[in-house]
Amino acid sequence: MKLIAAVAALAVCSISSLSAEPKSGPALPHKVVAGWPKMPTGWNLGESSGVAVDKHDNVWVFNRGAHPVIEFDRNGNFIRSWGDGLFRTTHGIRVDPEGNIWCVDVKGHVVVKFSPEGRVLMVLGNRQGTPGNNDSKDAFNEPTGIIFTPSLDFFYISDGYVNSRVLKFNRDGEYVTHWGHKGTGDGEFNLVHDVCLDAHGRVYVADRSNSRVQIFDAGGQYLGKWTDVGQPWGLAYFAPDNAIYMCDGLNNRIVKLNLEGDVLGVLSAWGKVPGKLDFAHNIAVDSHGDIYVSEIKNWRVQKFAK
Repeated sequence: MKLIAAVAALAVCSISSLSAEPKSGPALPHKVVAGWPKMPTGWNLGESSGVAVDKHDNVWVFNRGAHPVIEFDRNGNFIRSWGDGLFRTTHGIRVDPEGNIWCVDVKGHVVVKFSPEGRVLMVLGNRQGTPGNNDSKDAFNEPTGIIFTPSLDFFYISDGYVNSRVLKFNRDGEYVTHWGHKGTGDGEFNLVHDVCLDAHGRVYVADRSNSRVQIFDAGGQYLGKWTDVGQPWGLAYFAPDNAIYMCDGLNNRIVKLNLEGDVLGVLSAWGKVPGKLDFAHNIAVDSHGDIYVSEIKNWRVQKFAK
């Protein structure tokens, strides 16, 4: 009887842990910008998987519609589009410190570097052959995101839905190292969905299905984790505040965190109308502190301004 009681108590404890509400905080001051962005006549976004901001505060949207890569200025005015027919399934997008655009094709198993005009400059991965396993140095299996050091000496790729790891490359696209495998322990991952860096070069990994952010040094040494902030789908470091903005896709909210994992503010909730979110997938923050969020189910990118 004591054994049965102990097992029952453990089960209750596990259920309580799984159903526990993530930490919350004060409301962020941001308000949705109505009518952002201004699409060309007859154009629509598809499932919007990625969003990024460049050094001019122009906004790059990566979506699964007819026009996969679209650039807008910060006021939402259309600048240009390219990439039609190039991608199997869009996922993450980031702009490197030199202004090049990196697109992650999750079902194509490749990460592609483009000029701002859309010219292919580098291809990493193996689109035509067998996807790489968890130990591959030159192939991915459903990669998700990318981030760069400020000097562009190195970049990191989260890989991903099938593989469970983070890879590090030098600026020439040469493999340096990787870490992680499937699991729930420290340094293990279950759906590695995004990655970002802070000012000290620490690597923050969105371990989505494990509902935690894990932190590593530049070489992959485990440093810590945040297990009570929600389910991280997208991450963006904002240097002026030394803080990380996170898409909590499970709870349909945006969370601002300090580097100790404390919640500084929250924004939005589930919904279909402007200002609400449904599958908030990726996030970017411009130099003014305005937030851009891409949504899968609502087929849009929203801007939230201070």
